[in-house]
Amino acid sequence: MNLISRIVLLLFLSSFSWQTFGQEKFTINGTITDQGSNETLIGVNIIFPELQTGTTTNEYGFYSITIPQGTYQIQISYLGFTTITETILLTENKTINYKLTESSEALDEIIIKEDVEKLNIKKPQMSVNSLTISTIKQIPVVLGEVDVIKSLTLLPGVTNAGEGSSGFNVRGGAVDQNLILLDEATIFNSSHLFGFFSVFNPDAIKDLKLYKGGIPAKYGGRVSSVLDIYQKEGNSNEFHMNGGIGIVSSRLLAEGPIKKEKGSFLFGGRSSYAHLFLPLFDIDNIAYFYDLNTKLSYKINQNNNIYLSGYFGRDVFSISDSFENTYGNTVVNFRWNHLFSDKLFSNASLIYSDYYYGLKLNFVEFNWDSGIQNFNFKYDFKHYINTDFKLEYGLNSIYYKFNPGDIQPSTPTSGLNPFKLIDKFALENAIYIDAEHQISKKLAISYGVRFSSFLRLGQDELNIYQNDNPVVFNEELQIYEKAEPIGVETFKRSDVIKSFSNIEPRFSLAYQLNDESSIKASYNRMSQYLHLLSNTSSPTPLDVWTPSGKYVKPQLLDQFAIGYFKTFNDNVYSLEAESFYKTIKNRIDYIDGANLIANNVIEQVILNGKARAYGLEILFKKNEGDFKGWIAYTLSKSEQQTQGRTPIETGINNGNWYRTPYDKTHDISITASYQLNKKWTFNSNFLFQTGQPTTYPNGQYEYNGITIPNYEARNSSRLPTYHRLDISANYNPNPNTTKRWKGEWVFGIYNLYNRRNAASISFRENRNTGNNEALRLAIFGIIPSVSYNFKF
Repeated sequence: MNLISRIVLLLFLSSFSWQTFGQEKFTINGTITDQGSNETLIGVNIIFPELQTGTTTNEYGFYSITIPQGTYQIQISYLGFTTITETILLTENKTINYKLTESSEALDEIIIKEDVEKLNIKKPQMSVNSLTISTIKQIPVVLGEVDVIKSLTLLPGVTNAGEGSSGFNVRGGAVDQNLILLDEATIFNSSHLFGFFSVFNPDAIKDLKLYKGGIPAKYGGRVSSVLDIYQKEGNSNEFHMNGGIGIVSSRLLAEGPIKKEKGSFLFGGRSSYAHLFLPLFDIDNIAYFYDLNTKLSYKINQNNNIYLSGYFGRDVFSISDSFENTYGNTVVNFRWNHLFSDKLFSNASLIYSDYYYGLKLNFVEFNWDSGIQNFNFKYDFKHYINTDFKLEYGLNSIYYKFNPGDIQPSTPTSGLNPFKLIDKFALENAIYIDAEHQISKKLAISYGVRFSSFLRLGQDELNIYQNDNPVVFNEELQIYEKAEPIGVETFKRSDVIKSFSNIEPRFSLAYQLNDESSIKASYNRMSQYLHLLSNTSSPTPLDVWTPSGKYVKPQLLDQFAIGYFKTFNDNVYSLEAESFYKTIKNRIDYIDGANLIANNVIEQVILNGKARAYGLEILFKKNEGDFKGWIAYTLSKSEQQTQGRTPIETGINNGNWYRTPYDKTHDISITASYQLNKKWTFNSNFLFQTGQPTTYPNGQYEYNGITIPNYEARNSSRLPTYHRLDISANYNPNPNTTKRWKGEWVFGIYNLYNRRNAASISFRENRNTGNNEALRLAIFGIIPSVSYNFKF
């Protein structure tokens, strides 16, 4: 009997024994929705104060809890909504659906704040951050555009590579090590306009969670973090529209019933339009983006719901008539929720995801297309066995097609012949089981395991190398060079070139010290079979994903974390302090001078190394009152090492540990919001970060009249310290209006004191003096903005 079978058997035998003894128990289950829109609510607290127990709704608003028969008070609470308190007589299994009413005074009406927070302190889940959309919309950002990704970088352990950079880094990890999900579909590039904006329309988002550690077993495929985002379902009661008009872009979202209280639709769109004004300044260049969000939902009956959701986004960037770049994501997801019983909830998903990148290079008369497609089937179950024990289990299968590049002449006179880089194919499978177990009133644990496998499927051609070594070391020059192939293999699509499998255990616990504090610890192992080929600190749309295979090994993570969590003054204040340590095997590194663009033999420039990161994260929050906000501080280290494979090889950076591009020793962010009255709310955030690691030349020499720079060890230096202050003001001219049309003005200033933060520093020779000089590139100075948001 293998390890997974033993764990499953133990869990079910344990759950059976717990249900066999004790007084008779019954189950209450149902769905909790918003009274106004009939939208299901995620994370609603269902509490029984007499029993000091409770539960929360899942991603689809469903809850289930089993308690002894009797008469109890039940309390249903959710931030921003009026609390429901009622008494129920439990003598049989019951299905009770609740509708919560949104209330601007909800915070004052919730009288069970302490109990709600006790439940959170007890949960073994840690290293998870959640931000509400209302909070995100109040954070000042560049050009006044509400941005999910940039809001996340204000949390501890989360940074990016600087202004105008794509993606985000979590606990010293790379951008490609983050799994980004939109309605369970993978997003491969989360940025618009090369990192200035994110692809997520805030009006369409319902809930988001960022997992930095202690990651549940249902997630896999990345080794740094999981960003799980769910779109709204749409209002099934009545038709509404909302949107916003800003300096560079506008958005509009419409939602309404397909059939009242049974089905709904949601359509949303955004587009930038700054490029429309460029011709007025005699500028031929163009840079804009647009995206579309859609979701259809329908309740077939009490036990079955179906959803169809999608996202389509594109960026277009062109320089005169000589160059045009188009890239973006497309995702479609069909989901079926089914309730097998009052204790067993399931969700089946069929998902299609595509990332496309295209170039039109008119000045050299050719077009370039590349991308990655995947087809994903998921089947997940949540089993509410009893009050103290819950199971999640399921399976997942993903088929990948990688198109590294297809070059075609764009004109009959082009001197370029058609050229197709070899397509790659892979199949990733996983099964998992996760248990949440309340051992005692003070101790709760979560434990599980994920078994993943990866099959690199057949492709048209694959090079063969001496000793299976595509990179050789030149002892005379002390450099790594490409190996010459000694042959070529061909495969059928059904062939398996290379297979991998990994067991990924997960474990976390929470021990409640008292009513206001607890300590938590977690461990998780994760594997990543896809790699983003990029030797820049911030990925570009041209960067190509490649699967593990004969010459590229999967990355393997081991992460440990321990934390202390405390609330003060009835949860008015809260403190979270976590320390983490993680190691990653098989982190790819590149030989000096590696060329990754249009490279059909990428294995010739890749070496396998390892990485590690460790640090301390502190988050102190004020949760209630007119003045709210948080202070986040991270002290961390992120390093990489690639040693020589034999004693005579130097490795990268002489085999020594060196800083990764995402190593930030100190990272401080302060976010504050003050509601002056019902009309005015003022917001600000301040950021301070250690400068990004970089490599500078430390000398030069001349060869045949050409000056050639000599560089120091990798990432030995840093850019100057990064810091800035942003402010904004929200003005609601008619807060008490009963009219359907409601409007709000948002005024903001990004980088208030005009700090010229360095995105990079390059060196050049001054033509007048002949001396070398440093050139700082700063993307943003002070930027004022104004936007108008509305709904009706």
